Amino acid sequence: MNTNKNYQTLTFDGKEYTVVPREEFEALRDVVDEDEMDIAIARRVLEDSDEELVPFALAERIAAGVHPVRVWREYRGMTASSLATQSSIAQSYLSDIETGKKPGSVKALKRIATTLGITVDDLI
Repeated sequence: MNTNKNYQTLTFDGKEYTVVPREEFEALRDVVDEDEMDIAIARRVLEDSDEELVPFALAERIAAGVHPVRVWREYRGMTASSLATQSSIAQSYLSDIETGKKPGSVKALKRIATTLGITVDDLI
């Protein structure tokens, strides 16, 4: 994009207009279009009462490599012992899942997800 700020200004019917090169206009229009799409998506999410909104820090921790089971457990304010008991799995097995020593069976992940009030997809 041109950073030269010497644009031509025109006045029509008492309103001022700035003339910019088409390339810059199209780049600005693309930014506006993207922002409008982002706003529409955000509105849909906010209007969906079934959608749980979580802090960005939760996603950051998962992206940084912390196991999703641990992140969600801590976000829900649960101890490992409590989650293991409520999910009917051994605490040592939960620990192995959270540390990545074991992947966790589908059955165990379903139990954990149900206890945490999320989907299995949130854990993988």
